[in-house]
Amino acid sequence: MMWQHRVQAAFGSDIGSFTRSMPPLCVPKAVHSNSSITAERRNGHHHEQNGSHKPISTGTGTQQYTRTPVSTIIEPFRVKVVEPLHRTTYQERQHLLEPADFNLFKLRAEDVLIDFLTDSGTGAMSTGQWSGIMRGDESYAGAQSWFRFQAAVRDLTGFEHVLPTHQGRGAERILFSGLDVAGKRIIANTHFDTTRANGEFLGGSCIDIPKRTLATEDLPFKGNMDLERLRQLLAEGEPVACVIMTITNNSGGGQPVSLQNIQEVSEICKRNGVPFILDACRFAENAYFIKTREQGHSHRSVKSIAQEMFALADGATFSAKKDGLANIGGFLLVRDPDLVESCRQNLILTEGYITYGGLAGRDLDAIAVGLEEVVDESYLEYRIASTRFLGQGLADAGIPVLWPPGGHAIYINASAFLPHIPAEAFPGHAVACAFYLEGGVRSCEIGSLMFGGKDPLAVDGGERKANLELCRLAIPRRVYTQSHIEYVLEIAQIVAAQKDTLRGFKIVQQPRFLRHFSASLAPTHSSANGAH
Repeated sequence: MMWQHRVQAAFGSDIGSFTRSMPPLCVPKAVHSNSSITAERRNGHHHEQNGSHKPISTGTGTQQYTRTPVSTIIEPFRVKVVEPLHRTTYQERQHLLEPADFNLFKLRAEDVLIDFLTDSGTGAMSTGQWSGIMRGDESYAGAQSWFRFQAAVRDLTGFEHVLPTHQGRGAERILFSGLDVAGKRIIANTHFDTTRANGEFLGGSCIDIPKRTLATEDLPFKGNMDLERLRQLLAEGEPVACVIMTITNNSGGGQPVSLQNIQEVSEICKRNGVPFILDACRFAENAYFIKTREQGHSHRSVKSIAQEMFALADGATFSAKKDGLANIGGFLLVRDPDLVESCRQNLILTEGYITYGGLAGRDLDAIAVGLEEVVDESYLEYRIASTRFLGQGLADAGIPVLWPPGGHAIYINASAFLPHIPAEAFPGHAVACAFYLEGGVRSCEIGSLMFGGKDPLAVDGGERKANLELCRLAIPRRVYTQSHIEYVLEIAQIVAAQKDTLRGFKIVQQPRFLRHFSASLAPTHSSANGAH
């Protein structure tokens, strides 16, 4: 079959495709991890997964033979609850998109067949997490759920001071308020949208300094920070509120950051007396890439690598909706005692008491379990491989993607795919709309629509442009199966066949901050071939 050849091309002979575990018209709502098989595989004892010489008994004695390793990577769970999907026709989707102002965020979820808009809070929880939900303690203060949550976070991160928040952006706002970022620089490998918006809303100046690489370069750690540029900025003498390392680098194509780069940035910050903060939303995926790509770490557990990353930081913001494997929640980690006290007061004012932070006790328990499950290496192996499978399939369909694939999403290089659409007409959004119209697949522009706006440095008041014009297909965790991915790849072939006819978009109305969430758009009048 076509998908078998594609996987072999993507992963080589040692990694295969995934078995289809369910029909394409349902998605799992809860999953059950096979912990016994997971443990055996992790310890190298699972007899179906190793390539050692194994004796087998025959009628006349014992025969030795070489076992062939099983190369198929399967979902390390089985489906327990399913949710029906609703199909729409092309004509129906046309009529749905216009009233939504051509903004995919405004669509009703029931009118989306495959939802790759985001991986944030959209995953399926395990039976262990649902068990945690049922034992949630909803006491206002000092609930048992809080202490289980706190213990899980401390065990993973080593931070004593843990402040729960309703999600990651709550942690960002509280941190930036405590750091008093007004009039100061906030430096990052790349800020994500809410991080930048929170910083700028509070008067900070956000500066991105990713290590520059070509979109097609097959390098292991393209999320790294530019160390020389960091030294230059710190030497200029302007006040710097903090330096943020986003792991993985979401706006930079979901690319991982090497442990060496994290260590070097941490040391530079210490020498300059600047707080070093992790945006740790996808810490487990980043740690897995360090284990599999960075020399000297292949023998280590993902958890130990994650613990070292956190140990290098002065603080961290975290959305539990990503690598917390939960549907809501987050936390803020801080070492400085004075900053902790300031952040606690802000937390009580805006999120809730310090032992729940705007979350129900049941959510605290779900996150506590998720933080243990997310560092399971059989899960991460499946997660990274399934993402790469999607990326290889898009490339085979003639759609340029950022390479190598990251952990949580595939990023289509929209400016390369649609060179006839300029940045100010949002080629990434054109790709996203085409995927929805052709197959009901919802994705997200990450480019000048998300990160643009009026450029304060432009004499003519023109638009600020993003470094890259991308369309992101973010894969929810433990939700879709192999056949869902194959369906998306079939839609990709349809989109690729008509790329020259796709049109750009213009903004009709927009808010001041985070405009991509609620802006109203309209198609431009002409495509590359002059059609109207």
